[in-house]
Amino acid sequence: MTLIHIVLFKFKPEVTEEHKATFVRELKKLKHLPCVKDNRLIVGGPSVTDPIERSKGFEFSLVSYHNDRAALEEYQASKEHHWVTSTYMFPYKEDLCRFDFEVDPEDEYMCDALSASVFLNSEDNS
Repeated sequence: MTLIHIVLFKFKPEVTEEHKATFVRELKKLKHLPCVKDNRLIVGGPSVTDPIERSKGFEFSLVSYHNDRAALEEYQASKEHHWVTSTYMFPYKEDLCRFDFEVDPEDEYMCDALSASVFLNSEDNS
């Protein structure tokens, strides 16, 4: 089973672009935690939604994959996650939206295919 974790981030207006860039850089490091399935953690932004108003002011998004709820809980409780969020996000956030879901068994092959594709591409680039 795969559990997908999605978070949308909106910063206060006074937060600098430099701070946001540091947040994104530090957040991306969390993909190396053992509780992140196959290092699949993606951070993106700013939104390219057209019209931009549909993004409701959210500037960045994180999508990560975990083997199960226990792995997501381990991720949330890790000292690395706590450090990034308490240092670069919570004091500066205007809003945050989190959504987690378990992948249906019938769709699990897509998660496996992604993993195989990443592995094959990394071998090609070696």
